[in-house]
Amino acid sequence: MQNFKHRVPIQIRFKDIDRMGHVNNANYLTYIELARVKYFEEVVRLDKKWSPEIGIILARIEVDFKAPLFLHDTVYVYTRCSRIGTKSLTLDWAVVRQKETREEVVASGIAVLVCYDYRHEQTIPVPEAHRRAIEQFEGIT
Repeated sequence: MQNFKHRVPIQIRFKDIDRMGHVNNANYLTYIELARVKYFEEVVRLDKKWSPEIGIILARIEVDFKAPLFLHDTVYVYTRCSRIGTKSLTLDWAVVRQKETREEVVASGIAVLVCYDYRHEQTIPVPEAHRRAIEQFEGIT
């Protein structure tokens, strides 16, 4: 996961397991969401600035499943920003399982996020402070 600078550990809970004995596919979206929120808290420093008026909303998500996860797996979600547009940005992500000394990608995809003004119910440009923080963290020029 050389191109990813942001990693979040995920704890698989017993309730995440389905009758087939593996993590149900719907839980991957929760894992990705946890990593996405942590990315914005740590990279953009939104931890104290989440607002009910102005926010970032999920517009699209893609998931490519590659292998199952199980209850006692050691799991991480890697996240990186691959594109910053005028009003939206794209995050690439990968769910990985630690297997002894290597990591195995079990799911990957993208999330497209849009900056949004809830008061006026419309999209807004990516705030300049967010753009600068992401570009600095990711090394985007």
